[in-house]
Amino acid sequence: MSDANEGKNPGAPSPERLNPGDDAPPGTPGTGENVCPECQGSGKLRGEECQNCGGTGIVIEGIAGG
Repeated sequence: MSDANEGKNPGAPSPERLNPGDDAPPGTPGTGENVCPECQGSGKLRGEECQNCGGTGIVIEGIAGG
């Protein structure tokens, strides 16, 4: 039997489209979701889809650590 996930890294982020406001793909270690600073989470800017977050209202950002 063939496993559909054979040869794939289970911890690797899925190849999703990045928006301009994203620092990294969703699921990347050391990152997390944050409210888009351009549209304040509404997904809209001046009545149109926010270009920074792609209309989701969320951006992926690096998490500070130490």
